[in-house]
Amino acid sequence: MSDHDSQSIAVWGPRYAPLFCALSIGLAAGATMLVPMVAHGTSDRDLALPDPLADTDFLHDGAPDQALVELGRALFFDPILSGNRNISCGTCHDPARGTGDDLSLSIGEGGIGAGADRRTEDGVTGRIPRNAQPLWNIGAREYVAMFHDGRLEPDADQTFPSGFWSPAREDLPEGLDSLLAAQAMFPVLSHSEMAGQKGENAVATAVAEDRLQDAWDLLAARLAENATYVGMFHNAFPDVSDGPVTFVNAARALAAFQTTAFRSDDSPFDRFLAGDTDALEPEAQRGMELFYGEAGCADCHSGPLLTDHGFHAIAMPQIGPGIGHGQDTGYWRAAGFMTRLEDEGRYRVTFDPSDLFAFRTPSLRNVALTGPWGHDGAFDVLEDVIRHHVDPLGSLERYDVASAALPPLDDVIEGTGLGSALIFRPLNPARREAFDLRDVWVQQSDELRGRIAAENDLPPQARSDADIAALVAFLESLTDPSAIDRSALIPPHVPSGLPPQPAPVGTAE
Repeated sequence: MSDHDSQSIAVWGPRYAPLFCALSIGLAAGATMLVPMVAHGTSDRDLALPDPLADTDFLHDGAPDQALVELGRALFFDPILSGNRNISCGTCHDPARGTGDDLSLSIGEGGIGAGADRRTEDGVTGRIPRNAQPLWNIGAREYVAMFHDGRLEPDADQTFPSGFWSPAREDLPEGLDSLLAAQAMFPVLSHSEMAGQKGENAVATAVAEDRLQDAWDLLAARLAENATYVGMFHNAFPDVSDGPVTFVNAARALAAFQTTAFRSDDSPFDRFLAGDTDALEPEAQRGMELFYGEAGCADCHSGPLLTDHGFHAIAMPQIGPGIGHGQDTGYWRAAGFMTRLEDEGRYRVTFDPSDLFAFRTPSLRNVALTGPWGHDGAFDVLEDVIRHHVDPLGSLERYDVASAALPPLDDVIEGTGLGSALIFRPLNPARREAFDLRDVWVQQSDELRGRIAAENDLPPQARSDADIAALVAFLESLTDPSAIDRSALIPPHVPSGLPPQPAPVGTAE
């Protein structure tokens, strides 16, 4: 489900996470094999490549019960899980668009259409502040944190009954059997992603009033009113067939579906790992030698999923509204909107200064399909994000927000007080120019851009255009052909009777 990282739930606290150090994620990802690379004269030493992915690397050993998968499939594409019944998980995680939506920052609840054609319909309060993360191999057991800042993770200290440390803290219920199932509990609580605004529907109001269990129960009650869903829940959970439909079980089904639907391990690189030495074209093999050799990409992009699951500050430019971090009130004073715009990343989970502007290392599986790239989708061209990695500070200074994939927001609403009530009404047109400044504010501020630069941990490299081209070729070799278009996953109908999102193949958006 959604991984945009909006923060509609103000339940944060410091979290120092020794778990990540203990796991040393690159090692936890599996064994490596040593491959001598001498064919192209670029290296005379062995490269430590990961072992191929196997069934046992995934939840349910890669084969969850089919009834559980079918329930999860219906729920994933059914707008019934959104407060206003107008958006699904699949809207922003489209299997025909690399499990993303082709946008730097999504238009969530209140939008209409898909991909680059998505526009506002009922009015939105703004863009979703972080990029919709791809879901390839999201059901792998090696994941130890979810979201760009890792704010959902196993609770090694057993602080909460759920077994997870999360924004919901003690409100997260028990019974979630995986980190991925726990993650599925959260997008439905985000006002901008799926819930809607206070007063629009009972779910959104419950979230706004910090009644999280009520919000989950309201969604479960919707499902329980649908005879088809009741039958599917009973088939998927026969041990509790006489019990109530719960959102915990909905989340478990969503996790099972994603584990199978988005597994992807048949790229040319996978075939090379399996022993087919002809699977990679010469330029891609040279790129692999750079990636695992002198370019040092595998220092962070390690293991079978090409991620260490760690958090790194790499001077990624910030576009869009941010998460509301930092102490800067410049935008507030200049525009008149009472909000801060910075996104300080992992720091706001751990409150460890070394985590300022650090974000989780993304998996590079099918990376050529998953742009725009970066925690905020700042880069829309794969070569550009590689060039950022070899010259992060220079790239940060040169970055032009106009290059981002940001569709226009035609209808914007804002909350305002009316007596003792909160209402949402169209933004005053006279304030629109000031509102739009949030897309560029942080990047255009020397001071705020300097804060990002000061925390950069990525040293520059001297890489030729030929090196960059080879690295692009290698990253393109990580594309599983079956992942290019998995729109067949979208069912023609969903149990609610609402139009599935995105639209099934052969139907209009």
